[in-house]
Amino acid sequence: MEPQKMQSIKGLSLKESSFKSHLKFYSEILPVTLHNSYLVAESHFLKEELNLVELDFKDKKTLDFFSGNSYIESIIPYASVYSGHQFGQWAGQLGDGRAIFFGNIEVDNKEFEIQLKGTGSTPYSRMGDGRAVLRSSIREFLCSEAMHFLNIPTTRSLSIIGSDEPVYREKIETAAVVSRIAPSFIRFGHFEHWYYKQDEGQLKHLADFVLANYFPHLTSKEDRYYLLLNEIIQRTAELISKWQSVGFMHGVMNTDNMSILGLTIDYGPYGFMDDFNQNHICNHSDKGGRYSYKNQPYIGQWNCSALAQSFLPLIGDLDRLKELVHSYEPIYKSKWDELMHHKLGLENYYPEDQHLFKSLFSILQENHVDFTIFFRKLSEFSSKEEVTNNSIRDLFFNRLAFDDWSVQYKNRLEKEELSDEDRSLKMKQVNPKYILRNYLLQTAIEKAEQGDFSEVQKLLLIVSKPFDEQPEYEAYANFPPDWSKDISVSCSS
Repeated sequence: MEPQKMQSIKGLSLKESSFKSHLKFYSEILPVTLHNSYLVAESHFLKEELNLVELDFKDKKTLDFFSGNSYIESIIPYASVYSGHQFGQWAGQLGDGRAIFFGNIEVDNKEFEIQLKGTGSTPYSRMGDGRAVLRSSIREFLCSEAMHFLNIPTTRSLSIIGSDEPVYREKIETAAVVSRIAPSFIRFGHFEHWYYKQDEGQLKHLADFVLANYFPHLTSKEDRYYLLLNEIIQRTAELISKWQSVGFMHGVMNTDNMSILGLTIDYGPYGFMDDFNQNHICNHSDKGGRYSYKNQPYIGQWNCSALAQSFLPLIGDLDRLKELVHSYEPIYKSKWDELMHHKLGLENYYPEDQHLFKSLFSILQENHVDFTIFFRKLSEFSSKEEVTNNSIRDLFFNRLAFDDWSVQYKNRLEKEELSDEDRSLKMKQVNPKYILRNYLLQTAIEKAEQGDFSEVQKLLLIVSKPFDEQPEYEAYANFPPDWSKDISVSCSS
């Protein structure tokens, strides 16, 4: 059954995508209808931020639109083409295999693209059915919003629409459509696509479009392409330092999953660290550990190098490109240093702080201490000489190792002017109490698969205030259960 054409939807004012208006990097495609669709969850937070409070998912027209069962007559949906490196290997042409753009909304003179994921196959689906399953849609919906409230740049998600329609993966699952919203979904892979096609005209056209729409402060600069790449590299380095600071692992840092705006994009087999292990691999499909926690900063630079290669026709100077790629590491280290000072409640900077940080992560690694719980409890560290900080000490098997480090930490705190109480307040503003652990997601998914969506909405509420105490949800901040170690998440997620 063909999707319906609609004139308008109450509470949603759409316009043609500027990407589609100026570039020819897409294919118009109609979605495949989703039978017997129903609302699974919606983000009231994003609705308010985008001034979409009148949008009512109980209304059939609204539900049909966000299911992919209809589209605005004047705006033909489309899928975008791009290429990329996957697990370090050139994969050639890729593209939006499961996602289709349905138009833009404008809020406070800023445009946001609406993309629906799971609406059927596109010319870039490569043998896939173009469907998303309820499991992966819940994971993307919740983490998109959770990352936003952790103050980490990200695409956002407005809704999940479900259906009883079967989808065949490792097992039979049910279909779903998740809405994704961002200023732009342009990726490193868009630039790579035209570079490897040796089409300098389209490559320049793309760069000019990105400059005009997302980096207008650079458009009049003589060295604008160099400055554009510089800003993309800076945003990427700072983004990944923020991931590391909360123990987030993306899982599939392919160049086609990297945003030119420095947003976290394409949530699949991601994970937040439980017991600290720098070698942890969150993606079961990543056999070699390319995208482990430890490797994420280096892969970020590798991806920037791949992007820089695509800028060679625009900049024309290989040495200057290498210079930019080399700038990634000091940017990353500077941001990481800043974030670590904040996490430990330190306002002043001293050279010996690096030893303090290094020795801390050494004992976290040795003892496999829960990453989030440790830093949250550290927010209550007492610098008084007679206090042993047992609630933190007991997180370690080797308590003497913590004792040695706590002496270093106490000595370092003597150089600060903050009281323990004031420092605690500041640290709790950057060390979350609540993160989106895999076991919490798994519980919500299993309930949703039985038709109970209440846990999805509850998790959304909890992760919207990750730094607050929320005593009514204390159990959601506890150590993960033993069974959670058996949860396996792969690229199919």
